[in-house]
Amino acid sequence: MVEIKNVVLDLGGVLLDVDYDRTKNAFINLGFENFTEMYSQYTADEVFSKLETGHISPEAFYEVMLKAAPKNTGIGDIEFAWNAMLLKFRKSTLDFLLGLKQKYPLYLLSNTNAIHLAAFELMLQQQTGYTSLDVFFNKIFYSHIVGLRKPGEEIFNFILEEQQMQAEETLFIDDSFPNTDTAKRMGFQTVLLSPGQRVELLPVW
Repeated sequence: MVEIKNVVLDLGGVLLDVDYDRTKNAFINLGFENFTEMYSQYTADEVFSKLETGHISPEAFYEVMLKAAPKNTGIGDIEFAWNAMLLKFRKSTLDFLLGLKQKYPLYLLSNTNAIHLAAFELMLQQQTGYTSLDVFFNKIFYSHIVGLRKPGEEIFNFILEEQQMQAEETLFIDDSFPNTDTAKRMGFQTVLLSPGQRVELLPVW
């Protein structure tokens, strides 16, 4: 086993509890009967994929969703439903990262979007007292800012090249198999975090 020199972590399901069913049910309650077909964690519909890679703005996203929504649905309703998946930050994990950062360069790699970013930044401060995720990481890579998303190899290559890291010296932690599968094929050391597992309790440290 090659010595770990860098650690890359996912956000949702790793540092922040998420429940995709809450968003699905919230949209269904709004009248989006086909929302399950429109979106899932692994196979996002084109509009969601474009939002996550920054190729459409939140305003354009709301416009598309409102066209598919029942009458009297407002932007606030769409925003509430879209953010319903975001639950609670794992403060014990964040506390652990402050110490881990003294040992390894830490990086955050998240498939996200501008709407969720605004929501979870507010949640972070309200729930944990931390004012920004920047305090935990040497650099943060959000898909909608980079213009690439997991599980594509391109976003992993982007990070490796920019930070001048070697895949085999880098530990990647994510809760999604397609993401860890890509990273593993590229030579990363990987941990597929299962429900209930916590980063701070992993045997790799």
